[in-house]
Amino acid sequence: MPTARDIMSTDVVTIDGTASVADAVAKMKEKNVRALIVERREPEDAYGIVTQRDVAYAVLAEDRDPAAVKVHEIQSKPLVVVNPNLHVKYVARLMANVGLSRAPVIFEGKVQGIVSVSDIVLKAM
Repeated sequence: MPTARDIMSTDVVTIDGTASVADAVAKMKEKNVRALIVERREPEDAYGIVTQRDVAYAVLAEDRDPAAVKVHEIQSKPLVVVNPNLHVKYVARLMANVGLSRAPVIFEGKVQGIVSVSDIVLKAM
């Protein structure tokens, strides 16, 4: 059975939490991704994530200025993460139980990749 490592996308794009949401959206467009991992401030800190949905719900729907809102204000943190050796069926169960569409793959404190529902459906079968 495949593991998270086998199906994860390794082209993870990161952003600093102090960047504006406008910068985050520009980076998402440039890199053609739907989510950015928010970098840790310190090695002991947790990673965060900001998604297109976060931007739509927490900024646009609230009529806030994307240039004035910082990524750290709308990010999800701490994250539900998966180990690269976790079998895909357990990754899928975890994501279903928590209601996630993507989860970073973290090993030894570093982001190795990200698994999305699309990765599970398209690569694990």
